Amino acid sequence: MKITIIAGARPNFIKIAPIIKAIEKKQNEGSQISFRLVHTGQHYDKNLSDTFFEELGIPQPNSNLDVKSGSQAVQTGAIMVAFENELIQNPCDLVLVVGDVNSTMACTIVAKKMNIKVAHVEAGIRSGDMTMPEEINRMVTDSITDYFFTTSTSASDNLLKQNVNSSNIHFVGNVMIDTLYQNLNRISAPGFWDKNGLSFQNYMVLTLHRPSNVDEEQSLIRLLQGIDSMVEDKKVIFPIHPRTKAILGEIDLKLKNIIFVEPQSYLNFMFLIKNSFAVITDSGGISEETTVLGIPCFTMRTTTERPETIAIGTNNLVGISIENLTLEFLKFLKNGLAQKGIPELWDGKASDRIISILLSKK
Repeated sequence: MKITIIAGARPNFIKIAPIIKAIEKKQNEGSQISFRLVHTGQHYDKNLSDTFFEELGIPQPNSNLDVKSGSQAVQTGAIMVAFENELIQNPCDLVLVVGDVNSTMACTIVAKKMNIKVAHVEAGIRSGDMTMPEEINRMVTDSITDYFFTTSTSASDNLLKQNVNSSNIHFVGNVMIDTLYQNLNRISAPGFWDKNGLSFQNYMVLTLHRPSNVDEEQSLIRLLQGIDSMVEDKKVIFPIHPRTKAILGEIDLKLKNIIFVEPQSYLNFMFLIKNSFAVITDSGGISEETTVLGIPCFTMRTTTERPETIAIGTNNLVGISIENLTLEFLKFLKNGLAQKGIPELWDGKASDRIISILLSKK
């Protein structure tokens, strides 16, 4: 079986690392399976791309489509054109896509039009928010995928509701958690740890990148100033996304607690998450990692495609207003965590399950 694996953006790299390890394990056991790794170039900042390959032991891509940034349509179109040529030159039996970025949808469409089967890892998750580009990517990808690998029973249920054949839906667990477990003993403090007087649980981590939170300068400034005031004596480490940094420009926000840092490598970022007092984010994936690590997480969104992190884990969906975030944060300070738990099959073995299932489909 020849598999072409697609990686386009930072979360993709975290998800493909254990899948590649699972393939290599099967190769060592004598299975007839090989892979070709295609990097679409959707994220091209070194800290958002190259570092992840180095740290997670991902081999250098066999091909880099080098599409870089652009509007949703420009980027998707560029990926499709480049990936079609890649598949013409390097035929395969299966294209494996992960997550919900533009690369996921674009490469799925190309593969299916060339009559190549597609496996979608992290299939079936839904936020219900059609204003999110990721939601469109998920829906389109899952409408034409052949093999669906889900992280939760609710994701499997979503697929059944859209009349996907149950024999093609496989609840396997979470590959991002595979990566977390495989690297917990390798995480390390970033260089600014001592300089900023950080110690276990005396700081929080903040990540913001969604348009609803960062695209309007004044509302972003108000949000940051509100968080700075809300945390009182806690420091807040903010690895600032390049696009968010550009929006703020050179404005002096006069913040006393928020520390701006560059995007972090995986091992440094997981160290920060694991040892933090709490996390404020608008990411979906981070709420999965905080759930497994037992770290309180406040997600600044009105919807989530990962309801299990709320029902079972440590995630709190708080909307996008600083007022509601402050209210929920104060409740947490008073009452502590409502609950702590790890969802079913988030055990570090999802990737092994995926490759075993694909080999059974030959």
